Amino acid sequence: MAQSIETLFTKIDAEIVGNSHSLIIDAASIEKALPEEITFAGNEQNLRKLKNCNAGAVIVSHSLKDSFQPEELDTTIIFVEDAQTSFIEILSILRPSRLRTERGISFEAHIHPSAVIGDETNVYPGASVAESVSIGKRCDIHPGVRIGAGCSIGNNVTLHPNVVLYPDVVIGNNVCIHASTTIGADGFGYRLIDGRHQKIPHFGIVRIEDDVEIGANTTVDRAMIGETIIGEGTKLDNQVMVAHNCEIGKHNMFVSQVGLAGSVTSGDYVVLAGHVGIADHVHLGTGCTLGSKAGVHKNIPAGETWIGTPAQPMAIAMRNVMAQRKIPNMRKTMKQLVAQVEKLNEQILAIENQTKNQDESPTSQAAAA
Repeated sequence: MAQSIETLFTKIDAEIVGNSHSLIIDAASIEKALPEEITFAGNEQNLRKLKNCNAGAVIVSHSLKDSFQPEELDTTIIFVEDAQTSFIEILSILRPSRLRTERGISFEAHIHPSAVIGDETNVYPGASVAESVSIGKRCDIHPGVRIGAGCSIGNNVTLHPNVVLYPDVVIGNNVCIHASTTIGADGFGYRLIDGRHQKIPHFGIVRIEDDVEIGANTTVDRAMIGETIIGEGTKLDNQVMVAHNCEIGKHNMFVSQVGLAGSVTSGDYVVLAGHVGIADHVHLGTGCTLGSKAGVHKNIPAGETWIGTPAQPMAIAMRNVMAQRKIPNMRKTMKQLVAQVEKLNEQILAIENQTKNQDESPTSQAAAA
């Protein structure tokens, strides 16, 4: 439903420059926004795109106010403290979440008689809940979900289609696990005995604490003994691999295709960019950040940023990169120097031969006599 700019920003501290009565029906990116849509510019790069922007309104951070002239643009500008934060608030108004409906337990779901399911929980057709499972209140167990024996699930948990929980997985409150993720599979542990790979049994569990979100097609393996832990508030992207006995701290952020080998531990607020690989038994200090495709083979100190493979502190790695960029010119200079040295050697040899010949001539010998 269309709403005026003034109405949309009733609860947001904003300075509106332009027509506050313009109607907005949706939100879009700064490149694709139409006259009845709103967008945002949170940095200088996006500001430069405003000249070609067709949006009916643009949210801009106060910090950029002196970087352009709003009057020169044919759109309404709304200045706020943080453009992206305000844009998200407006987006939630224009595109409200679908209301959760209480469907109850489907007759087409397979529920073991010993399972305990809390009030207002939905179990959709095709889901399977094994023996001795406990599920809290207001959970959504979508089609194709498989919950193994002895699992414990808290309140307000959403398991999207085809999520698999192996036996004895423990999940806290307010957890969301996206489609086709597997929690609690055996760790990848083998011993080479008499020329054959013998499987190491994994008797531990996986514990996922409160307020965790796990993306699609992610895997968290059970511990060999003890627990694999995903700490409170941690967010795992799609296609992340967490191996056996890892203990992940609170409020970590792991981007897509991160891979952790066995027994990795981390502090709180650790950030791993895409495709980072961590060797086994490494500790990641609280607040550290690892850049994309970093390969980590030793402990990372708290609060530091490391990049590259093998990973190094960012300042050192950047110096190495700058040095590498100079190599082509250095090779060219080296070739020139080598050629000059060879030429000088030829000249020196020629002078030495000339001197030697003069010393051996009859005239030189007679003069010496």
